[in-house]
Amino acid sequence: MILGIHDGHDAGAVLIDDDRVFAVNEERLNRVKKYRGFPELSVRKVMEMAGASPEDIEVIAVAGVFRKRKRLLELEGNLRRTFGPDFKGKVLFVEHHLAHSASAYYTSGWRDALAVSIDAAGDGLSSSIYVGRDGELVRIAQSTYLDSLGDFYASVTELLGFKPMRHEGKVMSLAAYGRPAYDLSSIIGLNGLSFDNHLGLIGVEATRRLAELFNYPLSRARETALRMKRGDLGGELQKRAIEIAASAQAHLEKLVGELGLRLRDRGLPVAYAGGVAQNVKANAVLRRILGDDNLWVFPAMDDGGLAFGAAVFVKAQFERLDGRWGPSRLRHVYLGPAYEKGEVEEFLRKEGAEFEEVDDVPGFVADALSEGRLVGFVAGGMEFGPRALGNRSILANPMEEGVKERLNVALRRDVFQPFAPSLLWEKAREYLEDLNGWPNEFMTMSYAAGEEFKELAPAVVHVDGTTRPQAVRREVNPVYYDLIKAFERRTGLGAVLNTSFNMHGEPIVCSPADALRTFRNAGLDLLVVEGFAVWN
Repeated sequence: MILGIHDGHDAGAVLIDDDRVFAVNEERLNRVKKYRGFPELSVRKVMEMAGASPEDIEVIAVAGVFRKRKRLLELEGNLRRTFGPDFKGKVLFVEHHLAHSASAYYTSGWRDALAVSIDAAGDGLSSSIYVGRDGELVRIAQSTYLDSLGDFYASVTELLGFKPMRHEGKVMSLAAYGRPAYDLSSIIGLNGLSFDNHLGLIGVEATRRLAELFNYPLSRARETALRMKRGDLGGELQKRAIEIAASAQAHLEKLVGELGLRLRDRGLPVAYAGGVAQNVKANAVLRRILGDDNLWVFPAMDDGGLAFGAAVFVKAQFERLDGRWGPSRLRHVYLGPAYEKGEVEEFLRKEGAEFEEVDDVPGFVADALSEGRLVGFVAGGMEFGPRALGNRSILANPMEEGVKERLNVALRRDVFQPFAPSLLWEKAREYLEDLNGWPNEFMTMSYAAGEEFKELAPAVVHVDGTTRPQAVRREVNPVYYDLIKAFERRTGLGAVLNTSFNMHGEPIVCSPADALRTFRNAGLDLLVVEGFAVWN
């Protein structure tokens, strides 16, 4: 058994036992969003799920290289408490960007590919490009942390009053409300296969310099962000913030597109991970250049996926040594904790909740959705990665545009952020305008919505006409597929609105207790947990 650990920002653990994989991030268990530190609860949970003891762990694959003495001693102390005094003989460290790239390459299903990692920074680098051949990864390009595309976007995020390294998605969403007004080529550009920071600054210093360049008052950034959160986009500063967001997004897409053209010339498909790979609009640009079937974005692309990358890298190296490595594609990310029906029923009784058992869950939920109800839905193993994909989701009717306001109020979301659909696999080409290959199953990129879909499902189409879909196959998630199919029979639309089951600023729910608490706090109409229905 190989245990992958990420001790740091967005900590987590992954356990690989031959073909079995168990994965969870610490935030889902300790309820601290983007938790930074040793993933003690995650380590315990994945071992519990696998039925493993500390003695069963053959290798501990640690993501990242610990250069600071204090941090390394803390890590060693935590490992010693779990695995005993001889733990050092099991530990292998996997460099940050190698772990990101490995997570993408070894789950892509390709024998030969380019593995690309772009983020803010890790182990002194902000990007890396590897050639993957027959299971071996060889680095051919890199950017230092000073030449960071991710840090550039994080500085814009901070400039606009949002939290850097957490709210970059808000900048991407906000960008759709305006047009680029600034040429940012003098700030950061592409140099071959690497990035070049012309500003010469990073972090808060870069943020302050951008404020000067844009003549944007940092002292009023937070206040302006709060106004935009509530839907006030019409003020002078709000308009300027939108222009800055649109300019930053356009420049990011331009650089990713230029890189994509240079990668395409090498004649290999691209497996992609890292924090910047969360930007679904830039991913769409890359997809259009490379082709739908030549781009794979690892679903847990941010630092939350580093434990997975470290573990799968080590596994691949051992398989290569034994001459038995072969490419494989990740089929799903339902790798987290699951809860038995008896366990759920006992919990609901203990909580004094009024509930009923449902025979036909897909039909029951489809009825509720067609009647306009907001449904919290929990079933099976929790998703690994930042997206809820039907097992820890809040579902709604996407045909009702007004449902967006209801959800924004209930979940305390920023009103300018879009909602996404889960749709039937076979409906993808009908609903999406620019799909030329396999549909995306993991909400890792945006598409242009077709005219019919815009009319039928206005609640899941952004102001720029794009949508970020999850295409659902029955063989991957039969309950969720049947639910959407039942909704189609009732309404004629083979898609539902799917947003993550959490209040704004909180981690996605994991346990039935998390689900019940969030259900009550949000005032949703209905909660369905492993076949039990609870009404508000």
